[in-house]
Amino acid sequence: LQEDVFRYEAADGRKFTQAWYLQVLESLANVVFASIALGVIGATRRTNGAHDKPANKLAKRATLSIRKGFAISGASQLCSKGFTSLALANGLSFPVATLAKSAKLAPVMLGSLLLGGAKYSLRDYMQVLAIIAGTAILSLTKKKGSGELTSQLGAVFILLALCMDGVTGGVQKRLLANMKSLSIQPQPYEFMLWTNLFMCMLGVLISLILGDLTSGMNYCSENPQVFSLIWRFSLCSAIGQSFIFYTVARFDPLVCGTVTTTRKIFSVLLSIFFKGHVVTFQGWCGLGLALCGILSEIYHKVTASRWKVKQSSRN
Repeated sequence: LQEDVFRYEAADGRKFTQAWYLQVLESLANVVFASIALGVIGATRRTNGAHDKPANKLAKRATLSIRKGFAISGASQLCSKGFTSLALANGLSFPVATLAKSAKLAPVMLGSLLLGGAKYSLRDYMQVLAIIAGTAILSLTKKKGSGELTSQLGAVFILLALCMDGVTGGVQKRLLANMKSLSIQPQPYEFMLWTNLFMCMLGVLISLILGDLTSGMNYCSENPQVFSLIWRFSLCSAIGQSFIFYTVARFDPLVCGTVTTTRKIFSVLLSIFFKGHVVTFQGWCGLGLALCGILSEIYHKVTASRWKVKQSSRN
């Protein structure tokens, strides 16, 4: 759906390029979805009190550092999504952009090392290397096979998006550590709500400054078909992010990166099969290498989780 939004062409030949307006609508849909979910399942509970009562909304009792963490995480995620959309709007094909984003495991690990104090094994580095190498091979053969010229500006935006992914991974790891020190076990939908709330507010500000908000609304009013694509994309994003934020709230950001990378691989396959993109034999080999890295990472996480369960049961 995101690919369809930026491939849409109006009757006068104009394409949709208002990336920040798209981020406003997407984050707003996530805020609404998360608010409804919180109303159904309830808010956060403390994990160590003898009188463990449901807490008020997280923002009412969160410390300044936690609020700051949500704000920084929301800003970095908004920039990552916005830069990705700008890459698509500036001529980068969807498969190339998606595969390049699959390399986000590397900046996530770097950000977690620098900002979150994480440590990773040689296995983790080798798995990430396999994913990056495979996606790089596939992206290069994709570009060569299809004859499409990748926009240099689009490539710059993808690099900026990857940098923001690294910041997000480190900030989320530190945020989880701060909340754990305060004996707070957040609901995934609280992560989703407050992160997207900051994303929406910053997105509105950026859209107003750049003029995306007005021009985007005008474009959608003149082309209701693209607005239909946008709201369907935003709805799918809200449903998908509910699972992503569950992963963020319960697991390591690297696990979240693995899940989103797996999703990107399937997005590439769907785009290749249904959007007419051409991939050579070498490209399929690269895809296979990336899948091996992803499957190895997933297997490692599953076996490690089972080992922890066995150890806790023995104790």
